[in-house]
Amino acid sequence: MSDPAAPGPLRLGVNIDHVATIRNARGGDHPDPVRAVEIVSACGGDGITAHLREDRRHIRDEDLARIQAATDLPLNLEMAATDEMLAIALRHQPHAACIVPEKREERTTEGGLDAAGQHNRLVPIVSRLNDAGIRVSLFIEPDERQLEAARLLGAPVVEFHTGEYANLTGDAQAAELRKIAAMSALAVDMGIEPHAGHGLTYENVQPIAAIPQLAELNIGHYLIGEAIFTGLEASVRRMRDLMDAAR
Repeated sequence: MSDPAAPGPLRLGVNIDHVATIRNARGGDHPDPVRAVEIVSACGGDGITAHLREDRRHIRDEDLARIQAATDLPLNLEMAATDEMLAIALRHQPHAACIVPEKREERTTEGGLDAAGQHNRLVPIVSRLNDAGIRVSLFIEPDERQLEAARLLGAPVVEFHTGEYANLTGDAQAAELRKIAAMSALAVDMGIEPHAGHGLTYENVQPIAAIPQLAELNIGHYLIGEAIFTGLEASVRRMRDLMDAAR
C-alpha cells in the first residue's frame, strides 16, 4: 500500500532563455531555442519556461509561437507586470504565466516579486490572466506576508525564489531551507500550489527537491551551462535523476 504522506512526483520545468542568449550574442538563428525545446520534450522535462523581457535580451516575440508549435509540453511564460506583457500573454495563451520582478539593468531576476507592496497593480493583471484560463504564478520570496498577498490576489501558484538558499552555506543555508519548507507547507494549507526555482544546481537541488509539498522546480541557466560540456539531454536527465532520487 502506498504511503499517503509520501511526496508525489516533482515536475521539472526547463528554462530555455539562455539558448536564446547565445543566439542573440551573434545574431542570426543559431542556436535555435526551439531545438532545445524538442530535446527537453524527449528527455524527461515536464514543461518549458521562457521569459520575454522588456528589452528582448534573449527570448523574442516570435519565439513564443514557435515554442508552442514545437511541443505539447506546457509553456510557462515569465513576464513582468506590464500592460504590454499582459497583452502578449492573452494573445499567446500559454499554460501558465509567472509574474516576476524585472529591472532593465539586472543581469537576471534578482529576488522575488513584492506582491504585497504591488497589490493594486497586480489585481487587474492576475484577474485578466485567471479569466483567460492562464494559470497564474507569482515569483516570490519564501515569506508569509508575500504568500498571504498571493492568496488575496487569487494566484493559484507561487514559485519561491531559491536564490538566497543557493548563495548561502552551512547553518545559514539550512535555515533558509527550513523557511522554504515551512512556506511550502503553508502554501498548500492556503490552497496554493508551491513551486521553486533560481540558482539550483546538481549540488544543491536535492534538499529542495525533498520538500514534499513542492510540485515543480524551474531550472534554466545551470542546465544550459552544463549542456555546453555534456549536451542538453545529459544535463536534463541528470537533474531529473537527482530530483527523483530526492523524492
